[in-house]
Parts: sequence; C-alpha cells; structure tokens
Amino acid sequence: MMRRTLSRLRIQRTYCPRPALVLIDTPRPDCPDCQGTGGISYDYGNPATGEYEGTDIDFCDCWTARPITLLPLPRWPHRTPRRYSDEPPF
Repeated sequence: MMRRTLSRLRIQRTYCPRPALVLIDTPRPDCPDCQGTGGISYDYGNPATGEYEGTDIDFCDCWTARPITLLPLPRWPHRTPRRYSDEPPF
C-alpha cells in the first residue's frame, strides 16, 4: 500500500486576472518520477536541420492542484503624472 503524503502549500501574490493572495501547491519532494522538481524538462529541435528550438516541460502528477484564492487585493488606481505650469496660481 502506497502512502500518499500531503502536499506542501505556500502563499503567493498573483496579479492576473486581478491582484490576490493565493494558496498554491508545491511538488512533493519525495516523488519518484520527478525527484521533487515538479516536472521533467527536455530539449527539442527541428528534425530537418537538427538545430535547437526550445525546451518543454511535462508536469508531474504530484503537482496538479489549482491555486485557491485566499484574499482578493484592491486595485490601486493608476497615477497620472502631475502637470506643472509656469503660470502663477493666482
């Protein structure tokens, strides 16, 4: 019987779609598939030329929880730059 350990959770600030504090999951450090990194990355290239085209990652099953919003944060209004005039105020 395989014992499933609880995931390690952490709090993070997110900005999209709106500012909020979210509770997110981290990968299991004792996962036999990814060794605690959360996924397996591999390089790929163009088969015709053999040149490097990028790196892709396959996320592990130990890291599949969606973020849970704890506290929505207010949106601060955008400040417009102050415009100073050379004219006296009166």
